[in-house]
Amino acid sequence: MKTKKTLSLTLAAAMTAGLLVGCGGGAASSSTPAASSDAPASSSAAPAAAGKVYYLNFKPEQDEAWQKLAAKYTEETGVPVTVVTAASGQYETTLMSEMAKSDAPTLFQVNGPVGLASWKDYCYDLSGTPFAGELTSDSYALKDGDATLGIGYVIESYGLITNKTLLEQAGYKAEDIKSFDDLKKVAEDITARKDELGFAAFTSAGMDGSSDWRFKTHLANLPIYFEYQADGISSTDAIKGTYLDNYKNIFDLYINNSTCDPAELAGKTGDDSRNEFLNKEAVFFQNGSWEYNNLVGEDKPFTDDDLTMLPIYIGVGDEANQGLCTGTENYWCVNKEASAEDIQATLDFMYWCVTSEEGTAAMANDMGFVIPFKKAVESPNLFVKVDNAMTAAGKTPVAWNFSTMPSENWKNGVGSALTAYAAGTGTWDAVVTAFVDGWATEAALNAAA
Repeated sequence: MKTKKTLSLTLAAAMTAGLLVGCGGGAASSSTPAASSDAPASSSAAPAAAGKVYYLNFKPEQDEAWQKLAAKYTEETGVPVTVVTAASGQYETTLMSEMAKSDAPTLFQVNGPVGLASWKDYCYDLSGTPFAGELTSDSYALKDGDATLGIGYVIESYGLITNKTLLEQAGYKAEDIKSFDDLKKVAEDITARKDELGFAAFTSAGMDGSSDWRFKTHLANLPIYFEYQADGISSTDAIKGTYLDNYKNIFDLYINNSTCDPAELAGKTGDDSRNEFLNKEAVFFQNGSWEYNNLVGEDKPFTDDDLTMLPIYIGVGDEANQGLCTGTENYWCVNKEASAEDIQATLDFMYWCVTSEEGTAAMANDMGFVIPFKKAVESPNLFVKVDNAMTAAGKTPVAWNFSTMPSENWKNGVGSALTAYAAGTGTWDAVVTAFVDGWATEAALNAAA
């Protein structure tokens, strides 16, 4: 096992290269981890009351549900399960801090191949475990050579969450919006009648750390996706920025047709944006299927009949047949530096989550997850159903290519440039520089690590 000194050096190197929130992305050893000779046996369906589990959760919006599920598991098995949830936008920092402790997480998350690069020396090989055997497709296995070092545990979608009731009050229906031009027409018309209508087109595009990931990562995925599609690639060390004018157009539409002045966005939070939507102050709210339980349910202002989710149109491609942005950046990894007993306990817990009646029901109903495992329960999440309906109708989902972004440092550079641009203290050229030149710089650092 690695000593604390070795871990500190490794994490320092990772920080130097710039890390992805919740996923890593810095220096990494070239060695491929493998199960040691004293590694635990494969997990079984009947967990033994030995060892303990410490799960560092990436998703603040599911904290309560995970706490309840962990308590249920402990009640049933006697195995202690601790769930610690990192603050929004702080997962990587929290993971680095926690992994340096003697009682480190036994279960953590990376966001894809770039994230895995920083943490693969700490990832137990899940190949051949009953948990891995429950996957519906090997495409959800995150591999390094022949080793399975991470497994995607949830598939999600994001787009423009839409208040259909407000939209209809403005004289439109969701079916009227099938392109960027349609969205622009509707948004600018709502803005022109904002005082009369009593609401805005978009919630605030907050650039606070709890919210900026929606734009420097999720919105930025669109020009990356379309460039990859046009060039027939799935990653690159040198993004060209082919569709950055389209990125500008959609960001301009957001910030000029929202609940606040663009200059105020630096201080606007994720909670501000959500609360504006909950208070029916805006028609559109860029976010994902993970928001469902914050909007619909007991003591919530909406029912399924009030809402839908539209694709994020930026004026590129076959928009009439574009679907939601659907994929995963959520890969579970087991800490191979934990004791054999804790690794076994963690494997048992993971298996129980995706196979037991309690676990699968909680992940579907309480967390709103679509999980890629054989015993998955159909999610009641409206936005999941919208995605399924679009796919069934032949619309093409937009892939989550943001896991190929070179580093967290790159995203922060884009986010800072977007914030300055919105405030009027920076230019769009600075955004382009951060996007294109910053990508090449960070990719080169990764290659040199």
